[in-house]
Amino acid sequence: MSGRIAVTPRSLSAAGHPALSLLTSRGYEIIYPAPGKTPSEEDLLRSVPGCVGWLAGVEPISHKVLSAAKGLRVISRNGTGVDNIDLAVAGEHGIRVERAMGANARGVAELAITLMLSAFRSVPWSDANLRRGDWQRRIGIEAQGRTLAVIGCGAIGREVADLALGLGMWVIGYDPFPSNSFARPGFRFAPLEEALTSADAISLHCPPGAAPILDEAMIARLRRGAVVVNTARAELIDDVAMLTALESGQVGGLATDVFRSEPPEPSPLLAHPRVIQTPHAGGFTEESVERATRVAVENLLKVLEAR
Repeated sequence: MSGRIAVTPRSLSAAGHPALSLLTSRGYEIIYPAPGKTPSEEDLLRSVPGCVGWLAGVEPISHKVLSAAKGLRVISRNGTGVDNIDLAVAGEHGIRVERAMGANARGVAELAITLMLSAFRSVPWSDANLRRGDWQRRIGIEAQGRTLAVIGCGAIGREVADLALGLGMWVIGYDPFPSNSFARPGFRFAPLEEALTSADAISLHCPPGAAPILDEAMIARLRRGAVVVNTARAELIDDVAMLTALESGQVGGLATDVFRSEPPEPSPLLAHPRVIQTPHAGGFTEESVERATRVAVENLLKVLEAR
């Protein structure tokens, strides 16, 4: 086989990955539209046309890019989310979209729990103060006996639930298609509003919809001081309402790994002292990158070399 394959995830485009050698050994040429960074639409328009395959990250894949991608047969995500891809247009052009289902679930889940515990104990705040020579303490809370709402109980959400149960937490899950096979002592499914309003902490693991899940009205109904963890998509939260809630104490802390643009623009919300940020690093572990890359490569070849 032959043809060009674009590789755009930052975890791969900076230094490559051994799994990509499976593509070159089959005769494909690998190109990197924006090595080490999230490609812009201009980067993609310059590089993707003429490619037969695309190993894609979280960069927006627009109607304009898909329409220009003559000869493209498959987009293979190195994760599960596809809300960055105009799926309708991809279908119109006969472009298959494949996902690496569950490959980065453990990495994202561990980061979500890490962020929750960091918010419970004000770890970044304490570290920043000590580095300035300022000895202060902020009283924290313990996870055991607290309630966590897991919004979206796919592969990542289920991993988060298991980790939280291991800490002695109660877990309430919400999913539009709850799985009866996921049964654990201390875990139960509930409607969305009940899950959100019953929890000491909320961890988001679902795709965005037409409106934020945590808008002004819903935030006002949360338990006072609840911690919100977002490793899914920034659009799940109304930023203005969240800032107001942080300032009033209605929300005790926001820990986010995702942003509306990456890297994010400075904002009052992100500058708030009760906000913890990580640079979309949920799936950026050695193990998750290994699994996701291998699955994404296998999905490319499955489509490109189908008989």
